[in-house]
Amino acid sequence: MNESLKLNYEVNPSTLAIIAKELDGRHVAWIMEDGEDADYYVRQSPRKIMDVTCRFFGSSLKGRQDGTKDVCGISHKAPISIDSSSGMYFFPTTSPNNVNCSWIAHSHLDRINKLPEHFTELVFKNGRTVILKVSYGSMINQIQRTAQFRYLLDKRIKDLLRNRSDFVAEPFM
Repeated sequence: MNESLKLNYEVNPSTLAIIAKELDGRHVAWIMEDGEDADYYVRQSPRKIMDVTCRFFGSSLKGRQDGTKDVCGISHKAPISIDSSSGMYFFPTTSPNNVNCSWIAHSHLDRINKLPEHFTELVFKNGRTVILKVSYGSMINQIQRTAQFRYLLDKRIKDLLRNRSDFVAEPFM
């Protein structure tokens, strides 16, 4: 792992997870990306990283959470779509207001394994793993809620495109 401490980070399609950590008494984020030696620490909380990234894509973390509530009714520990066109769907491991909240990329997750004492091992599609102090039941619930949200949002988008294929918001003249 690259031990350097970056100032900021923007979530991208290669992001596997944004893990809440404490480093030298500071709350920071440990970034896991797809690829070798692609991990590093960032001097921002996972919540701040998620908010900045959502703003890059035209909303905010709160806006994305509100959108999730509108699409499927989930209001607590809501999964979000940072950018559905690139498959960036993430879910929090606890309340996003908790300093120990981490964010997991749903599309990169392969499976999870139950460990003793409310720990869960996450196994990503590339074979990388991370162990978090989150119960197996809570992780299963978050994975299933994210899958339901993805399905409903994707269906909405497909229905909109199918029903409005001739619609142009502002025609060019």
